[in-house]
Amino acid sequence: MTESDNIESLVGKKIFFLHPSVLIQKKIIEELAQEEFEVYSVKDEVKLQQLLRKYPNSIVFANISDGMKESAWEHWIQSIMKDSKTARVGIGIIAYGEDANLRQKYIGRLKLRCGYTIIKTDLSAVINQLTNILGDMNAKDRRRYIRVLPDKDTNITLNLPMNGTFINGVIREISTAGFSCTFEDEPDLIRNTHYTGIQICLQTESFQIQGMYFGSRKQGTKIVYVFLVDQDTAPDAQAKIREFIRLHLKSRMDSELGAAATPSAALTTSA
Repeated sequence: MTESDNIESLVGKKIFFLHPSVLIQKKIIEELAQEEFEVYSVKDEVKLQQLLRKYPNSIVFANISDGMKESAWEHWIQSIMKDSKTARVGIGIIAYGEDANLRQKYIGRLKLRCGYTIIKTDLSAVINQLTNILGDMNAKDRRRYIRVLPDKDTNITLNLPMNGTFINGVIREISTAGFSCTFEDEPDLIRNTHYTGIQICLQTESFQIQGMYFGSRKQGTKIVYVFLVDQDTAPDAQAKIREFIRLHLKSRMDSELGAAATPSAALTTSA
């Protein structure tokens, strides 16, 4: 197992929807994100191809009903499969209508590993199909929750109630399951102690959660404290954490896509 495989087992796979429709973005992608999949929407197939070389274990669902002509879609997909740096990428098809010939081409001849999904009126069935595919592809691996390590300039803090006052801290890592943080002055915390009214500030969003102090570790000259978020925490607070994580990851990925090199000769032909 390579070092990148070890890292992936902890963070899971990145999932890209290429040329998704508004319906796919608003309903399917958002629902998969709620299920703790790391999902992105991309509308530039050339830059995505460059980015997949950096993330060769990713999964791509290509909406062949939009974005490019059919011949261009086939060419793009084959170029991914034939490139040694992206050959491990899992590719699936999204389409808005059944076409036996196309299904045979992509599943029968090209043997794409991530299926052929038809967008139907019953979106719950579509989401269930995609969820099953992602499960078969081990998209989460050992990771149950998406977590982020905020950038140094990101304002993400907490106030921990203690002895009738609050102690100020900086969040170093966060997921909907918990967070790690450091404090200006090292507090005397007891493991497994529950706290209510923990004030969290995620840039412009402020809210309260309940959590349990789980333990600490030494990191450089600082002590990092780990808290688990109680399941009794209000759903809207957890939704705010999940939305912060989604937007933070999206911003990072948008920057990576923007920095991706665009070949002088385009790999595909737009419709």
